[in-house]
Amino acid sequence: MLRRFRPYLGYLRPVRVVLVSAIIAGIIQGVTSGAGLPLMVKYVFPRVFSADRAVLSAWQIAAVVMWLPIVFTVRGAAGYASSYLFQVAGVRILEALRLDYFRKLQVLPLSFIQRQTTGDLISRGLADANQLQMTMVSLASDGMKQPATLLSALGYVIYLASKERSTALMVVCLAVVPLCVFPVRYVGRKLVKRAHQMQTQMGSVTNSLSENLGAAKEVRAFGLEERQVRAFAAETGALIRVQLKVAKYYQALTPSIEVISAFGIAVVFVYAYLAGIQLTPFLTIITALYMSYEPVKKLGALNSDIKRGEAALERLAAIFNEPVTIRDPAQPAAVGRLTGTIAFRDVDFAYKAEEPVLRGVSVEIPAGTVCALVGPSGAGKTTFANLVPRFFDVDSGVVSIDSLDVRSMRLADLRRNIALVSQDPVLFNDTVYNNLLLGRLDASRDEVIAAAVNAHADEFIRAFPQGYETVVGERGARLSGGQKQRLAVARAFLRNAPVLILDEATSALDSQSEQMIQEALRRLVVGKTVLIIAHRFSTIRDASMILVFDQGAIVARGDHA
Repeated sequence: MLRRFRPYLGYLRPVRVVLVSAIIAGIIQGVTSGAGLPLMVKYVFPRVFSADRAVLSAWQIAAVVMWLPIVFTVRGAAGYASSYLFQVAGVRILEALRLDYFRKLQVLPLSFIQRQTTGDLISRGLADANQLQMTMVSLASDGMKQPATLLSALGYVIYLASKERSTALMVVCLAVVPLCVFPVRYVGRKLVKRAHQMQTQMGSVTNSLSENLGAAKEVRAFGLEERQVRAFAAETGALIRVQLKVAKYYQALTPSIEVISAFGIAVVFVYAYLAGIQLTPFLTIITALYMSYEPVKKLGALNSDIKRGEAALERLAAIFNEPVTIRDPAQPAAVGRLTGTIAFRDVDFAYKAEEPVLRGVSVEIPAGTVCALVGPSGAGKTTFANLVPRFFDVDSGVVSIDSLDVRSMRLADLRRNIALVSQDPVLFNDTVYNNLLLGRLDASRDEVIAAAVNAHADEFIRAFPQGYETVVGERGARLSGGQKQRLAVARAFLRNAPVLILDEATSALDSQSEQMIQEALRRLVVGKTVLIIAHRFSTIRDASMILVFDQGAIVARGDHA
């Protein structure tokens, strides 16, 4: 079971000094618990309660009675240091784990991302990563501390029983401990399935919430508030039912072990009575035996945590182990600024097997051509454009720019030569300036402002109280559709790439905004190879080449006339 966690134990390496310190402190806490308290029963009680206690001097009394505070001070200080240091390590592990998860999401193919729900991916990166972190810290903490407590307590039981020449009592005492394994194993088996269900359902709840927030306008427009509440209540209800099942098994573990322990101690009582064992050695053995049950309970809880960690691990591993199919070539071609001649040669592509989207597409688009892609929805226009920046890889055939297969270039080099203006441009919850800077991160402020001027965006930006430092809100929620689109065009101006893809860039705008953006686009496309995905006549009338798509094939091509 623990072998599955082995690939992730590398996250412990950067915090190994902290972990070792925490483990040492934990062992000290375990030893003081497992052996310190039984020793107190053996040496402190007889001196305090014996018949000759009056002969003890004041210093001797002080030394005897200070045993308890000293043991608990060492135990408490070690326990605090251990817990705090493990928390420090845990936070660092969680940070590294989430960063690697986020980094992996950035390189996974779009086809994989599109098959997942946003909420589920968020849940894996937050809830599952948190569960795995807690499991790994528990494994490092209790995996060392509790065995130390158990072994020191049992070792002391063996020592006392052998010293009292009561081997049979030792056997009776030790025989009770393995019985505690049965509830641990039973609960562990039940928890695996339930924990996996809980993590999956958590993803569904997160997705439902994310989906609702993303469609806030539509929910209100169509009066769907109560419907959405009922749907969310159903999701959370299912989550609660699974959580209660997990809690049922998890919380049953400690009482089960305590009941078994009580029966075990009762058996020891009977044996001690029949064997005529004296009170002091008996109390010492019972204390040591009792101290051995606490780590058994903790190890049982650790086993449950591992089971829940396994469920989280499976969901995270599905992302970490997902192959990155679109990656840089081993020996990339040297690429500077391309001229922009795009060629498709016998290209086939399908998102799903046996459902082709493009079939045998061959075409050459010379550099500097404004090429419009037209045809009914689902004909393959957007897929055709998405193959150029290599958002997807062809199933067969070749897509090339300047006679270079796009798969032979570094992704950064290829995409640096391409600018994209989509129908619904994405803006981050940041300032206008920083959103424009995404077009080219090394641009100067003067270049950013010049791009905004060219896109007819400078005027409305300066009208804001904070100007270019205005925060646009999530996905640009504080801007109108025309304003967002002009910022997207400004980014394309700033990028100044030789290849430009316009995906329905003006389809959702009013006539005034469309006129301004069309004017900006006429300046933007000069000297560039442009792919325009459009249905509206106004968008394609300036195209020098038109490709007509139908059912994944180019059925006609030519100029506008």
